[in-house]
Amino acid sequence: MTSEVSRAAAAFVTGHLPAARALGEELADLVTVPIQFVERLDTGLATLADPPYAIEQERVAPGSGPVHGVRWPLLHALERALTPALEETSPSLLIDLAGRLVDAERRETRLVAHACLRVTLGDEPERSWQLLRRMARAADDWISVDTLAETLAQGILREPFRWAELEQLVYSDRPMERRLVGATLARIPYALPRSDRRRLDPGPVLALIGQLMGEVDAQVRAALSWALREWARDHAGAVESFLTAQATVAVDTRDGARAWVIRDSLAHLPGPAADRLRARVAGIRRRPGAPSTSTAAGIAAAFGLSALTDQVVASQGDRYARSQP
Repeated sequence: MTSEVSRAAAAFVTGHLPAARALGEELADLVTVPIQFVERLDTGLATLADPPYAIEQERVAPGSGPVHGVRWPLLHALERALTPALEETSPSLLIDLAGRLVDAERRETRLVAHACLRVTLGDEPERSWQLLRRMARAADDWISVDTLAETLAQGILREPFRWAELEQLVYSDRPMERRLVGATLARIPYALPRSDRRRLDPGPVLALIGQLMGEVDAQVRAALSWALREWARDHAGAVESFLTAQATVAVDTRDGARAWVIRDSLAHLPGPAADRLRARVAGIRRRPGAPSTSTAAGIAAAFGLSALTDQVVASQGDRYARSQP
């Protein structure tokens, strides 16, 4: 049964969709004047805000900071109306606009930068990635991280050498940057047509997830299991083999964090395989205060890589900011 809250939310969205589309069309005329664009976007989003939704954001996504409280269907409608103008605009101008947007105070305003960056990744890849790195460093909530992951996934498929961006982030001392690894891996299949997903090689993906298995941070663990569920849709055999090996480690070491990810990853495996793995790690629970047992955490601690990676990503992400007047 649809709840009263859901019905009210649906009615709010339906009633505000015309205004969202109109705002996107109005912003299309301002893409070459970034200051005016950001100001009009911010004031326009305020008129699309749903106050109860805004109040819920800090509970649903702790760390969100200031938000307007604009529901996703309205943001998507705005972006769809705006995108044709973005595609007709010089990539260099869009980079300047995105640079303004990523520094905005409210989350929804910042997220519109992705509409620009998805266009510029083809013609201005390096400057686009500099902005993406800045956004990764600044992201403090899972909504910002998971939105960023969609753009990163598209960028990696365009330029496979960008895989190194994720390889760096497994050593980050920021949990949200480590979550970004799993979230991006989860989004990669959806950046391709359905018919092409089976052609992807799950090997590098599972190897990268393997480096973070044993992670204690809840946000990171949730992203890892999300990625495993998504890859199991088209590569169930590879994921089953990976989880079987991880289950052996979890049982031998009583690793509750690892076992949690295994249990949360089983939705798209064949029933008998899922039942076997679930039974294998039954009773293995996370211990309060237990440290991460992941390979990445061990390497980072041994060699100080988290601090080094932090410095590298900072210098890359801030290069664009220093180049601006």
